[in-house]
Amino acid sequence: MKSAPKAILVSAGEASGEYYAAELVAQLKQQFPECDFFGCAGPKLRQAGVRAVIRTEDLAVVGLVEVLHHLPRIWQRFQTLIAAAKESKPALAILTDSPDFHFRVAAKMKKQGVPVLWLVAPQVWAWRKGRVKTMRKVIDSLLCIFPFEVDFFSRHQVPAKFIGHPLALRVKPSLTREEFFRKHNLPLDRPLIAMLPGSRQSEAMRHLPELKRAAAILSRGSAGTAGAGQMSFLLPTSPTIGAGRFNDALAGSPIRAIEGEAWDTMAHCDVALAASGTVTVEAALLGAPMVTYYRVTPLSWAIGKVLVDVPFYSMVNLIAERRIVSELMQDEMTGENLAAETTRLLDNVEVRAKMKEDLRGVAATLACDGDPIAHAAREVVRLLKVRD
Repeated sequence: MKSAPKAILVSAGEASGEYYAAELVAQLKQQFPECDFFGCAGPKLRQAGVRAVIRTEDLAVVGLVEVLHHLPRIWQRFQTLIAAAKESKPALAILTDSPDFHFRVAAKMKKQGVPVLWLVAPQVWAWRKGRVKTMRKVIDSLLCIFPFEVDFFSRHQVPAKFIGHPLALRVKPSLTREEFFRKHNLPLDRPLIAMLPGSRQSEAMRHLPELKRAAAILSRGSAGTAGAGQMSFLLPTSPTIGAGRFNDALAGSPIRAIEGEAWDTMAHCDVALAASGTVTVEAALLGAPMVTYYRVTPLSWAIGKVLVDVPFYSMVNLIAERRIVSELMQDEMTGENLAAETTRLLDNVEVRAKMKEDLRGVAATLACDGDPIAHAAREVVRLLKVRD
């Protein structure tokens, strides 16, 4: 490479992708300490030293219908980001998540002669597959964290590489079970149920009523669980929400919100009730038996049913290519069903053991030689050399 880049655009649309992007920036800063990293940044990217032209939090909207209300604000943020890129003239753009937003960013970058690296492939293999044509035009390098994705994108002439899942090397508890239970004053002889409603406030609040109903059923023994009423419920909140946001919503419920500590909660729980998404992969890596679920508005669900083309909704089942965890989607996501599935896992040792074995297989599939983020950093350097 003739010279170090003066500026690199980094843009993350959601908390999960931002986590990986922040780690990538941290590695790149060691090689290019004078480089100006700027773009759409959440708290992790800002902490990593990315100059926030706009904030990741402003793009976090879930649902096909729900996003319509936010389009004027999102369009304004888009214009702000593109204007900053024209001024800073980045040597490379690193984009992740929010494909509808970032495909447009990528197209603008290509017009400016800026190569585009996409960190964590968008799931166009699941729905709206026609978007792969756009990806072929605007992406110079697509980094995949699920092994089955490379075949799909290669068939569509998108330059894709499997780097391994970054969480495979990173997800681990910081405390032992005894230490964690003692810290939160939890009886060691009671099952712990992890409540994982999602990292965005809108989806968490949409899932919370049925999670509360499930906890109430399990607490009073209506689900038929042996020892029902003698269990603990923890809801580890994401950094973007915080435990305080749940205080009113959880009043009178046996569920207790704690700040962060999601990995410890999942590692030491007996069952995790996990919203479909990245958290299910984390739970799999930590070996947590789980029940997955998700809800959107009825209209978004109706549209999604037409557009989505996958055999399973849960990423854990997609990776395994078979159903190993329960999926309670939309109308099936009820407190009664959640409680019944939790009961099945708590009361059947063989079912729990088989699920744990299957989850270990999923974890092995996600591993790759070396550090995925280091692989991504090398790809950044390669693209910069090609540009020079």
